[in-house]
Amino acid sequence: MAALSLAPRALYEEVAELLRQRIFSRELEPGSWIDELKIAQDYGISRTPMREALKVLATEGLVTMKVRRGAYVTEVSERDLADVYHLLSLLESDAAGVVAQRASAAQMAELQALHQELEEAARPEQQDRQRFFEINERFHMRLLEIADNRWRNQMVADLRKVMKLNRHNSLLKTGRIGESLDEHRAIMAALAARDPQLCTQRMQMHFANGLEAAV
Repeated sequence: MAALSLAPRALYEEVAELLRQRIFSRELEPGSWIDELKIAQDYGISRTPMREALKVLATEGLVTMKVRRGAYVTEVSERDLADVYHLLSLLESDAAGVVAQRASAAQMAELQALHQELEEAARPEQQDRQRFFEINERFHMRLLEIADNRWRNQMVADLRKVMKLNRHNSLLKTGRIGESLDEHRAIMAALAARDPQLCTQRMQMHFANGLEAAV
């Protein structure tokens, strides 16, 4: 019985992840209507797991359910972005301060290794924007893991999903990758100095600049 009860849950979660990636890649663009019937047919599933998947995405803020009109990919306003970046700044700058105080040498080395991957992804001769932002996210999530507050981690994970709805705009800003890399260098320097206040300030500046590039 246990296996039977888990199967439908696993299916709709799998569908939710497939849709989530289509949204992040802009295959499903902000404001676009989600054709539930067609997608369910494409995936070879019934409407029930499809609807449950959409409920999950609606809870995350990625999908907006409109009465008698169906599901749409959420459009993020400038106010939405400002609110999301504000909260991320508060949560992640606090985490950076904690890491500066508590991280072990091995954990600092992990962050340094991720930063080095960022450096490589940003090299002008082989710059890879998609890879840069993927590594950037890994860096931020690892920093949060080291700070070790699961409630903060969950809030940040949800907020970052909404932030990704607008990520392509920030990717297009000329020079943003170089600026972001400089900000990461400053954060790493503050971490190496074990200065929690400076880490907090530099992470806040990182998000302030990120918001400016995103709007």
